[in-house]
Amino acid sequence: MSHKCAISKVGRQNGHRVSHANNKTHHIFLANLQNKKIFIPSLKRSVRVKLSTRMIRTIDKLGLEAALQKNGMTVNDLLA
Repeated sequence: MSHKCAISKVGRQNGHRVSHANNKTHHIFLANLQNKKIFIPSLKRSVRVKLSTRMIRTIDKLGLEAALQKNGMTVNDLLA
């Protein structure tokens, strides 16, 4: 399974660590992903997905269907 959020598609980013002497070394910034079991009310079942912590907060605030709609997805896209 890739290191990517199932809904927002947030993944890793590339960059540099910069020392005081301005030496640059390659660094990969990983997204804060959590495995989360979420309940889908329309299907009356739970699904385990990998979500970013920002998306978990969005789902808590708006609800699952609204968060999916905000990102241009449907429940079927999440199950596939």
